[in-house]
Amino acid sequence: MTEAENRKPQSDEARSAYDPEITSEFAIPAGLALARAGGAEPETTSEFAVPAGLEVAPPPAAESEGSAFNTPATYSAREAPSAFTPASGVPMVSLTKNVPWQDRMRTMLRMPVADRPAPEQAQKADDSGPAVPRVLDLTLRIGELLLAGGEGAEDVEAAMFAVCRSYGLDRCEPTVTFTLLSISYQPSLVDDPVTASRTVRRRVTDYTRLAAVFQLVDDLSDPETHISLEEAYRRLAEIRRNRHPYPTWVLTLASGLLAGAASVLVGGDLVVFVAAALGAMLGDRLAWLCAGRGLPEFYQFTVAAMPPAAMGVALTLAHVDVKASAVITGGLFALLPGRALVAGVQDGLTGFYITAAARLLEVLYFFVGIVVGVLVILYVGVLLGAHLNPDAALGTAHRPLWQIGASMLLSLTFAVLLQQERSTVLAVTLNGGVAWTVYGAMRVTGEISPVASTAVAAGLVGLFGQLLSRYRFASALPYTTAAIGPLLPGSATYFGLLAIAQNDVDSGLVSLSKAAALAMAIAIGVNLGSEISRLFLRLPGGASAAGRRAAKRTRGF
Repeated sequence: MTEAENRKPQSDEARSAYDPEITSEFAIPAGLALARAGGAEPETTSEFAVPAGLEVAPPPAAESEGSAFNTPATYSAREAPSAFTPASGVPMVSLTKNVPWQDRMRTMLRMPVADRPAPEQAQKADDSGPAVPRVLDLTLRIGELLLAGGEGAEDVEAAMFAVCRSYGLDRCEPTVTFTLLSISYQPSLVDDPVTASRTVRRRVTDYTRLAAVFQLVDDLSDPETHISLEEAYRRLAEIRRNRHPYPTWVLTLASGLLAGAASVLVGGDLVVFVAAALGAMLGDRLAWLCAGRGLPEFYQFTVAAMPPAAMGVALTLAHVDVKASAVITGGLFALLPGRALVAGVQDGLTGFYITAAARLLEVLYFFVGIVVGVLVILYVGVLLGAHLNPDAALGTAHRPLWQIGASMLLSLTFAVLLQQERSTVLAVTLNGGVAWTVYGAMRVTGEISPVASTAVAAGLVGLFGQLLSRYRFASALPYTTAAIGPLLPGSATYFGLLAIAQNDVDSGLVSLSKAAALAMAIAIGVNLGSEISRLFLRLPGGASAAGRRAAKRTRGF
């Protein structure tokens, strides 16, 4: 190789081929290379890798991440605090035995959820706690019997609330509609709620059964009476299987006596009394026959309204010197759905508008059935030449003693038809006599409007009924429903139908509007009397201001 060739610079390929020690300019210098353990082969890593001596030790293994709604490890449901604590603190409400459970539970229900105190468990449970599904099932079965018996929605909710709290289930929310009962229980703020429901498919008027259910709820709410779930189920089964206190023939006789007593109230004599009683008993038997054939209640009311009207038309065609209007009016008294009307208006006044609308719609259907039955007979009577006078009641002679006696007989027979306990019949009979006396004094002596007189008399019925129910720790229905019987607008209903049958539609609608006004006055008066009794009587724990504050509702905005 010449000297010129030696001075020529060599290419990179030549150098790399002949000098393997020379590497890239990014290679680590020989003096800074770190020795690898175990003589492992060199590994090429990123320039962003963390040097071997600077690695951070990994953290210890942590708990697996779960849902934010899972129960904390330190939480105990049996020692949990109240679900909600308002800023002003939990109010002091003592659920003492000295106050009826209806008032205690109604006060709790009318409180906002955030203000309800923890329950005072009345029934003792074992260490594992109450069987929540069975308690909810028992609660629904009790509510079903109460709702089927005609109890108001608020009182049904109060009873369901009392049963749940008796077994320590405080976070319960019962819901009552016309045919559906449901209840939801949330064990804690972090547990899933338990919900159950039950449908009411059949309604039976039996106030003896209603009183037995109220007694069961009262025993469950009493901390001194220890009733297990099995014992409560056994008593509930006995209540369901109980026989009615009065046989069928007594009910038929009672319907006849009720119609006869009502005919005396509107000026009838002995002949009218007998005719009205026979027509009502015949209508009752026909209604029982339709019920046995499975016909709906609408047709039962239609058929039951025909015999009394036919009896009055027959007496008119036979030229018997009696008031046919009194005969027909007496028969209508035994059919007017006063119980359902009072319950419907009460539900509306206490804020259960869906249930109230359903009850009032039921009353409307029953009333239409009565109208159809009576109108058919009246049309036939007019075609046959029966001269029915719409002004026949204007000359009614007022006989105070006879009418007071008739009103008491009407209330007594109405109580028998409602299957009341024999111990309550005397009280409701006297209550009905007082109601008619007040009405007669205001209407006849004072010449006050019949609507106002009816409302005041019904208010006294509700007041006395609530006082009697508080004294016996029972339902107020057995003491009020039968007592409003003498106040029912039977005559106004009849004369309205008669005017329509004689093509005087305007007068008929006016009379029917008067009947509707009287019915509303009865229902509102009964409810107002009950609320007045709760307003002035002692509330749970003496907390009158806190208790009444719970009854506030929306103000329209």
